Amino acid sequence: MRAQVLLQPGDIKNHPLHLQNVPIPKPGPYELLIKIHACGICRTDLHVVEGELELKKLPIIPGHQIVGEVKECGSGIKDFKPGERVGVAWVQSTCGKCPFCLTHRENLCMSATFTGWTAPGGFADYIVAPPHFVYHLPDTYPDIQAAPLLCAGIIGYRSLRLMNISDWSGRNIGIYGFGAAGHIAIQLLKAWGANVYVATRDKSHQILAQQLGAIWTGGTLDHPPVWLDGAVVFAPAGEIVPAGLKALERDGRLILAGIHMSPIPSFSYDILYGERMIKSVTNNTKQDGIEFLDHAAKIGIKTHVQTFPLEDANEALYALKYDHIQGAGVLIMD
Repeated sequence: MRAQVLLQPGDIKNHPLHLQNVPIPKPGPYELLIKIHACGICRTDLHVVEGELELKKLPIIPGHQIVGEVKECGSGIKDFKPGERVGVAWVQSTCGKCPFCLTHRENLCMSATFTGWTAPGGFADYIVAPPHFVYHLPDTYPDIQAAPLLCAGIIGYRSLRLMNISDWSGRNIGIYGFGAAGHIAIQLLKAWGANVYVATRDKSHQILAQQLGAIWTGGTLDHPPVWLDGAVVFAPAGEIVPAGLKALERDGRLILAGIHMSPIPSFSYDILYGERMIKSVTNNTKQDGIEFLDHAAKIGIKTHVQTFPLEDANEALYALKYDHIQGAGVLIMD
C-alpha cells in the first residue's frame, strides 16, 4: 500500500514526508482492517511532522481524521462487519483500568495511544485499529465532508462543552483562530442560539466566518465590541491567551483547544481576576464523539473542504501552516 511516512521531523517546506510502498497491515483478533478513502489534515499532524510534539515512534505515518471501509474484522470483533463505513479519530486506545478510564474520563488516560502519533495513522491506503474508538458515521456525509468531523468537529464540541454553559441563547462567545475546528464550532453555536465573535488573522477566514453567521470579525488580538461569556482558542499561539482573557466577562472561561501552543506571555493578575478561568482541552472521550456526530447530523453541519491527493500531503500541510485553506483540508486516497 502507499503511505506518507515521516522518517525524521523537519520544516514542512523541506517535505519531510516520504511516499513509500509498505505492507498492508494485518489485523489482530481485536482489530479492524480499514481501507482508507479520505483523511483530514490537522494542526496536530503539522506539530508531529515538524517535531513540535515529542515523537515517541519513528518512522510514523501521520493522520487521524480517517474515513474508510471495514475490509476485515479480527475474530474477537462483534460490533462491526466488512463493508461498513467507519471513522477513526485521534484517540486510538486507552487502558480501561485507570481512575480516569473508570470514571468516563478516558481522555486523560496516561496509557492512551494516538492515531498518527504513537500508532500508524491515516496518510495511507489502509490502517488497523481497535474497535472501541472507531465510529459509525452518519450516512448524510460523503467521505470528504465526514473526515473533518473526526477531530476538528469533536474537539470543537468538547471545547464548547467545557465552557459549562447550559443555555446558549443570546450568549456572546468568541472564537480565536478560524480553521477547520472554528468553522464547525460556529455552526454549533449558531444552532444553539449564541452570538459569535471571531478573531483571526487571515482575511479570507474572516469572510468565511461572516458567511457562517459571525456578528463581528477582527484581527487575532483585536478586542471584540462586547464582553464575552466564553471563548475558545483554536490557534496554537500563546499570545492570544492574555488577549482572550481581556475580552472575557467575569466568570467567563477561556478554553485552549490545541495539543501544542507557543509560550504564553506573562500577564497581570487583574485580567484573570473576577473568577475568570483558563482550561485546556486534552483529547476527547468516546462519548464526546458519539454526541457530536449525532449533533452534526441533526443540525446539518456542513464542512467546507479543500482536497489534495495523498501524493501531495507535504503541500497540503504547507497550505495549512500558512492559512491557505478555507475550512478543512482533506487527503483523498482514490
